[in-house]
Amino acid sequence: MAQSGLLRLFVLSVALGAQALTPSHYLSLSDVARLQNVLSQPFTDLESAYYSIVGQTKLGATVADQNEACHFLKSQLDPTSIDSLFFAAEASQALSGCEIPVSNETRDILLAAVSEDSTVAQIHRAVCALSSLGLPVASQEVVGALGARINKEENVVAITLVLQTAARLSQQAELGGILEEIEDLTARLDDLGGLYLQFEEGLEATAQFVIAAYSLSDHVDIEPPLKEDQVIQLVNSIFSKKSWDSLSEAFSVAGAAAALSSNRFHVPVIVNAQGPATVSHSQPVLQLLITDVLSQPLTTASVLVESANAVATKSVVLSQAPFTLRDGVFELNFMSSQPASGYYQFTVAVTGDSRLVANHVELKVKVSTEVAITNMDLSVVDKDQSIGTKTTRVDYPSKAKTPFTADSHQNFAMSFQLVDVNTGVELTPHQTFVRLHNQKTGQEVVFVAEPDSKNLYKFELDTAERKSEFDSISGTYSLHLIVGDATLDNPILWNVADVALKFLDEEAPATIQPKTLYVPKPEIQHLFREPEKKPPTVVSNTFTALILSPFLLLLILWVKLGANISNFSFSPSSVLFHVGHAAMLGLMYVYWTQLNMFQTLKYLAIIGSLTFLAGNRMLAQKAVKRIENK
Repeated sequence: MAQSGLLRLFVLSVALGAQALTPSHYLSLSDVARLQNVLSQPFTDLESAYYSIVGQTKLGATVADQNEACHFLKSQLDPTSIDSLFFAAEASQALSGCEIPVSNETRDILLAAVSEDSTVAQIHRAVCALSSLGLPVASQEVVGALGARINKEENVVAITLVLQTAARLSQQAELGGILEEIEDLTARLDDLGGLYLQFEEGLEATAQFVIAAYSLSDHVDIEPPLKEDQVIQLVNSIFSKKSWDSLSEAFSVAGAAAALSSNRFHVPVIVNAQGPATVSHSQPVLQLLITDVLSQPLTTASVLVESANAVATKSVVLSQAPFTLRDGVFELNFMSSQPASGYYQFTVAVTGDSRLVANHVELKVKVSTEVAITNMDLSVVDKDQSIGTKTTRVDYPSKAKTPFTADSHQNFAMSFQLVDVNTGVELTPHQTFVRLHNQKTGQEVVFVAEPDSKNLYKFELDTAERKSEFDSISGTYSLHLIVGDATLDNPILWNVADVALKFLDEEAPATIQPKTLYVPKPEIQHLFREPEKKPPTVVSNTFTALILSPFLLLLILWVKLGANISNFSFSPSSVLFHVGHAAMLGLMYVYWTQLNMFQTLKYLAIIGSLTFLAGNRMLAQKAVKRIENK
């Protein structure tokens, strides 16, 4: 039992997950008009004429002047070119009464192209031209040629053309092997975040695959191996782009839209609210548009609300309620269920056709209403209860006739209720504020009004405790009540009364100045650490004498013993070395008296480099001289 329960739970979760994905992109009526405008460009050659004429036909439109279009096809036709014959023959099929002349030579050229030596594109265009011109096609011979070419041209575009070519062949031909290519191409699609499915070759290749897959599946009456989620992902990928880079890309999108709207197996459903998904007592009817990807109404469908749950309470307020079709729009009087204001989660099922996919959708519907303020009572309460409380009732939208006065020994109190105008039910909107505006300085202080357990809103101002929020500024304040909510059709800003607040004189500031944030800040004066006291001069001189005593001893010994400088060489390297050494000693003295560390290191790098090179040269010369003396 436990295992069967887990199994049912798993199946249910999978089903819910499958229903979660719905088309997020399609061709709206404005998109269709823009696409048709792209396809209606003047013809420049046979290829552009083919894209324009056939593309408009896919959208359910026709060429403005069919006779002129047919004349253009015949005038531009090259009977010796397979491409020219393909474009002219295919376009002529979309024009009434337009026949392309065919000669025996033309037929032979087309038949000769159906060969293993031809490319897939050549075979495809030759077969399509033969079919459109009403000439016989050896279907099994074409299947053999296509099978041989698949092994040589394994790219997505070529295999897509193979599928489109097979859709033009006889149903008696052996098309099973080619039909399997649909599943192989499906496996090559790239999944982008679980929402989009497309080939890396781009939009045009993806759209042509959809055209090919459904045209061949319709031809052999076998459902294509595409899951519902994959169909929806392809829809999102193809129709997410709202501008098209080329005429051929626009043609491919139009063809894919036609294929997804009129095939025998999968027709994606687009569910949209007519206008905002909002109902109220003044507009109680929820209207839905049920269309295909071309925004054409699915008037034969049946629409049912499986459940409508309140988002706040999760309670079910409506279930298994059908929509009524009226003038192409499905309608439901949701307010007849007497729902409270708020948001509701609808689960809608679209049935009536086994081909429909993405036909279980979820919609969020808002029930709006109007709010009324009742029992607005204002009073000034003495803290020590020595004076009786006098309550004044004010009716919306009037303002209290006399102002109220409260000082540090009194509290100002306000209480009121918010009710639904239509039902009288008490409401608790998300935003209920009390604003006090100083009429002289412009200062504003805002408080939140909270309801009690009986949904009675109360606000009490203790002037002694709240004086800091007013900066202890006495004066007359305008009292406003602000009520707002996303479900309210009439948000309220009501000037209820004037309240004179008096704070203790010693607590008030000497001058009242308006606060502003955009003024220069006072300059910050940094206080550095004071230098330590220098040691006495005697100590410094003694220490200096000790430092210089070795040098003095050296001079004394040189005078007594004699200095031998006979081996001193006056070569440039030797002189430069000793000068550099002396310069480094001098640099240490300058560092001590004037320079900083970074300046000293810069000079030391220059002097040290020259001294190093000169010393190295000097030692090398001495070594050579010593070897010669030996």
